Amino acid sequence: MRRFLPDTFTILLVCSVALASLLPASGSFADYFGIATSFAIGLLFFLHGARLSTDVVIAGILHWRLHLVILLTTFGVFPLLGMALGLIPDSVLPQPLYFGVLFLCVLPSTVQSSIAFTSMAGGNVPAAICSASASNIFGMLLTPLLVGLLFSVGGHGGLSWDVLQNILLQLLAPFVVGQILQPWIGKWIRSKKKILAPVDRGSILMVVYLAFSQAVVEGLWQIYSLRDIAMVVGLDMLLLAFVLTFTMRGSRVMGFSKPDQITITFCGSKKSLASGVPMAGVIFAGQSIGAIVLPLMLFHQIQLMVCAVIAQKYAASAATA
Repeated sequence: MRRFLPDTFTILLVCSVALASLLPASGSFADYFGIATSFAIGLLFFLHGARLSTDVVIAGILHWRLHLVILLTTFGVFPLLGMALGLIPDSVLPQPLYFGVLFLCVLPSTVQSSIAFTSMAGGNVPAAICSASASNIFGMLLTPLLVGLLFSVGGHGGLSWDVLQNILLQLLAPFVVGQILQPWIGKWIRSKKKILAPVDRGSILMVVYLAFSQAVVEGLWQIYSLRDIAMVVGLDMLLLAFVLTFTMRGSRVMGFSKPDQITITFCGSKKSLASGVPMAGVIFAGQSIGAIVLPLMLFHQIQLMVCAVIAQKYAASAATA
């Protein structure tokens, strides 16, 4: 019976969402908690940089087939699925919420959670770092272009330097510092593998609580009906299930190794809340973005829950192999 019960980490994820719903972070506490979350994410990337040998990182950068599959899934397969959902009548899915689902489909992948789950599952972490970071950098250009193409939005969506700057400073910079120090501390870090586990899981729990708290404070449960939210949740789950199946089976058919399959699965199926909300504010400036970001906020929670279970199963499978 134990194998049918949720693991400790999944239970902690559910508790984080419940806590954010009952006691959401707000005001100065939310600000300080956000700083702590940023520090935890930066520490995660520093440890990854310090642990990985330079040869391994270079091999990850040069793995162009894997990166191409992930980018085509993120900015090709997802938008096509979003366009297909446009066939749903307005009486079933109100147009503002459909636009939110479509916006979700053109966003870049997450960075921190993709890499954390890839690490937990035993995937190709250097390749995950490169692909997830590249997805966000390319997304600064591709997401506004896809919105302009698919939404027929008047005007032009600008590129947000602040978001790009956050990616460079919070994620890539700690990794580079870790790489610089790797010759001196790398061996010690690699001998203490358990030191990464609390940082991986802790950073994800902090992101879940903070992101859901922001949604609750903005009145998530008051603005939209349960029927509307249930419809969006169902479509989000359908999208995630299709893309997870596509990446898992597709990467296997294309002959990728098991670690690469894991990386493609986690990096190709994610959508970034951290990048999506600021992008929505820029691209849809002057408009109400509540309905635009609601599907993204819900998808963000669903993908973390589902991928946590998948990562644990990958890790358990590797441990018994």
